[in-house]
Amino acid sequence: MRVYCNVCSAKGRIVSRDELSLEFARLYCQCSSVKCGHTWVANLTFSHTLSPSAQAVDRLLFDRLRTLSRVEQRELFDQLGRVL
Repeated sequence: MRVYCNVCSAKGRIVSRDELSLEFARLYCQCSSVKCGHTWVANLTFSHTLSPSAQAVDRLLFDRLRTLSRVEQRELFDQLGRVL
């Protein structure tokens, strides 16, 4: 991830970060220009998902399978066996 100084537009570097949650972090940044020397705090946040994680899909599938009775599970697996 690249950050840029909003004063002189030079590249900046992230000196440290303070993770407040899995979806929000404060980035403590410093301008790379010796003449500028600006330091600032930027916020990094999670916005939204474009494509769900394969792990999330697997978890949803297993959770759904657990709600089915044994008979319903067997019927589903029998149907899958015919398709494959």
